[in-house]
Order: sequence, then C-alpha cells, then structure tokens
Amino acid sequence: MKKLTVTFIALLIAAQLANAQTQDWKQETKVSVLFGLTQPLFASGFNIEGNFIHKRFIFDYSHGAALKFSGNLVTDELRKQGLSVRVPWTTGFGLGYRFTNWVNLRVEPKWHRFEYYYDGEAQNKANRIAANNTFSLGLGLYGFYQPFKNQDNALKGLTVSPSIRYWPTVRSSFTNDRFTYINKNTDQTETLKTLDSGIGFTPLIVNLSVGYTFGLNRK
Repeated sequence: MKKLTVTFIALLIAAQLANAQTQDWKQETKVSVLFGLTQPLFASGFNIEGNFIHKRFIFDYSHGAALKFSGNLVTDELRKQGLSVRVPWTTGFGLGYRFTNWVNLRVEPKWHRFEYYYDGEAQNKANRIAANNTFSLGLGLYGFYQPFKNQDNALKGLTVSPSIRYWPTVRSSFTNDRFTYINKNTDQTETLKTLDSGIGFTPLIVNLSVGYTFGLNRK
C-alpha cells in the first residue's frame, strides 16, 4: 500500500508539470475504461471502472467483484474468531470536478455486500454465518494521467489513474451495526461489527488503475 501511495504522489507531480503545457483539456469530451490493480493483487478479485469526461466534469461507474479477505487481511477480532470475509460485489458511481487536466475530486456513493465464513470452509450459502449490505458516501481524489497523450499512435489513449479515497459507511443492514452468533471455534457468543470497505476494513482506500481513453472530439 505504501508503494501505491508513493506512486500516486509521483504521478500527481508529473501531472501538474504536464498540465502547465496545455489548457485544451477544458474543452475535452472523452470516455475511458480502467481496471483496478489493488483488487486482483490483494483480494483475488476484479474491478472495472468507466468514466465519461466532459470539459471540467467527470462521471464514473465502477464495479468490483469476488473479493476475498482472510489471515492478515482481516481485523484482529475476525482473525480471533477464525473468520474470513467475502465481498461478492461492490458498486456505485461518482460525480467529480477536474481542477486540472490530471487531477479531479469526486463525490462517491457506493454499495457493498459483506459475507462472513469460517476460514478454510467453502464459501457458499450453506456455510455462510452472516451477510451485511452497506452504503458508503465519501470523497475520492484521483489522478488521470495519459503519458502518451500528444503522440499520434495507439499509445495515445493509455491511461494511469492513481487514487486516494475516503468512504465511511453511513448505513448497514446489521441491526445497530452488529450481529451476534455462537462461534463454533470459540464455543462462545461472538459479535460481528459493520465493516468499512477500505484498507483493513477502514474507510481509507488507495488504488492504482490502468486502462485506455478514447477522445470524442478534437481540438
């Protein structure tokens, strides 16, 4: 995660330098398709994002699927209970404003589903301990860098998009944000608490996405 944060900062600096060379971005209309790297690298999952950019505004829709967390990727409390967490889907959209060619800030409502299982068991409905649907509302700071934008070849649309997001949970299907059950590992009544969707189940998310951008106009 530290490497992703350093990469994000480095790309923002490069983006600011590139932005000083051109201002035609304020009249651009384009679309991009991006794939997140954090999800497959750390959670064996998948994430796709589509962006529509028009002048200073940006609209996105993203969807993640089949995310799995166990061992050091879950909280100490869950690890003591011998549990793993599956996130079969996380989805939502964002509305943002472009401060420069390469930097934008978005408001992001997102929906998530968390499923709890005993670690090592098949993750199916018969073995599921509990499931929780949540809604988060937060902000995301994004870089949007096309390193070969000024070239007239296939590399032109290559896009790198680092991001830092803060998505606090504002609604949970757990009553009072918790669920109690008898744990067969500890033979005690244990409690599951509502999780956030970020690093270590906190609201903070760092990601790096790569993909391709298609221009819809020419200046």
